[in-house]
Amino acid sequence: MTPSNVGLQVEEERGPDQSIARLATARTAFVGRTLRGPVNRPVVVKNFSEFQHVFGGLWQPSPLGYAVEQFFDNGGREAIVVRVVNGARAATLTLNAGSGNLKLQALRPGTREFLRASVDYDNIPDESPECFNLTVQRVKAPGTAQVEDQEIFRRVSVMPGSEAFLPQALSASSLVRAIGALPGKRPDRTLDPASGLATAYVQSNPDGDDGAPLCDYDLIGSELEHTGIFALGEIDYFNFLCVPPLSREQDVGPSALLVAARYCKQRRAMLIVDPPAHWHTADDALLGLRDWELATENAVMYFPHILAHDKLRGHFEVFAPCGAVAGMLARSDEIFPLWDPERNDDAVLRPGYRPTCMVSDDRRNRLALSGVNTILGVRSASRSGPATRTLAAGSAGNADWQYLSNRRLALYIVNCIERGTRWVAYVKPHAEVSELLTAQVRVFLESLFVAGAFRARRVDEAFFVASDQSDPASDAASHEFRFLIGFAATRDHQFHSYRISHSPAGTRVQPVSLNRLSVAPYSPAELEWVDRIAVQLEP
Repeated sequence: MTPSNVGLQVEEERGPDQSIARLATARTAFVGRTLRGPVNRPVVVKNFSEFQHVFGGLWQPSPLGYAVEQFFDNGGREAIVVRVVNGARAATLTLNAGSGNLKLQALRPGTREFLRASVDYDNIPDESPECFNLTVQRVKAPGTAQVEDQEIFRRVSVMPGSEAFLPQALSASSLVRAIGALPGKRPDRTLDPASGLATAYVQSNPDGDDGAPLCDYDLIGSELEHTGIFALGEIDYFNFLCVPPLSREQDVGPSALLVAARYCKQRRAMLIVDPPAHWHTADDALLGLRDWELATENAVMYFPHILAHDKLRGHFEVFAPCGAVAGMLARSDEIFPLWDPERNDDAVLRPGYRPTCMVSDDRRNRLALSGVNTILGVRSASRSGPATRTLAAGSAGNADWQYLSNRRLALYIVNCIERGTRWVAYVKPHAEVSELLTAQVRVFLESLFVAGAFRARRVDEAFFVASDQSDPASDAASHEFRFLIGFAATRDHQFHSYRISHSPAGTRVQPVSLNRLSVAPYSPAELEWVDRIAVQLEP
């Protein structure tokens, strides 16, 4: 059976009487090809054993399984996996029904979805000759009795109009669906040829297909159909997104990277970009960066590739580093909070992994200036190395966003507040609600201030929160509640400010800037006025 903690994670919403929860900081999403598993459905796994159970483990044609393994090996704790396919076909299963047959089809496509089914008439009364019991099992391998999942449908019927009409009963199945025309009578009992007892099973047909290798468009998917990267819309939040290479020989293309980066910006997450496979040395990388076009504060790159033991091939192979990098950042988060001045985001691999090349200090500094960080085999004796950068280094509209720690802290704060205040979308906007929300957000920001998140500033210089109900009548009619938050930037008297809007139709978070006005001298009431006359959307 599938472990109870594997699947979509649904978290309890917070209310006005609850403190805003501190979310995880390194939930990592992986999108790509796997050996088996549900398609275009994000599944949360807490270790590599769970990944193996749901998605089949390592598979030579796809780097994704290796990236997930390296994520957990290097300190990751929670992964979200989206399986994407290109033309894969699901296996079928045929049950005899007199001169006809009942045809079932697996929900999950591929050659490794091994199903079997059994029909019996146990406890079916004589006056219900159209009814039968159907048992469907997923097994680890054909011919084995190692059952991974099982579903039993009792007293179902193939007759239209029946209260237990089979296609309707199977609509709740996670294993199969009925396909084609239904037979005119119930399927035959599945008998064991030796004993004559109804204890046998019919195996699925060998007509499943794993499909072709992925292309960029498969990874991108469709926002309307919630496929590819956009399948992550079913997940409440994630912090990192890894899109491993299409194959061992083919990098993810620029179109998929661009869409992934934009989606991460929309979801307030960071995209971990793998360096191109042909960047073998630091000089190759410096040369390649002249033509590199993806510059965004919501993406980060680490160089070089890594060497890791391939359990399927039995020797060390070269791998893209995104999974290992996400694991290393998760490991660092467990030791130091995002804002800790002692934090060191040097990407140091765990034993058993090593970078494919060594990078000298001068090359490391030059790469950092272009927004590329260096993976180390061992921790540097000096803590004076370059700070970890985003891919916006040198081009960010806000200087703080050139640095990974600053960007991650801002996304973390906004994600926590946005999620923790969703309750206001379902109450009528009025002054009491505004006071409750403002107090809730202030308590959360004060807790971060006490923890040292705002660089030792005075509390009145560290953050602000203000309601933005500029048109109470309109807000009440639309059930929209807006408020403004700001927290200290690196420079004194500057804030990173965001407007958060909640309504039953959804939530919007917009970064805003206060036009050449220092917000430090203003009270919350005055900030409402400042917000109405001076706020402009950031580009």
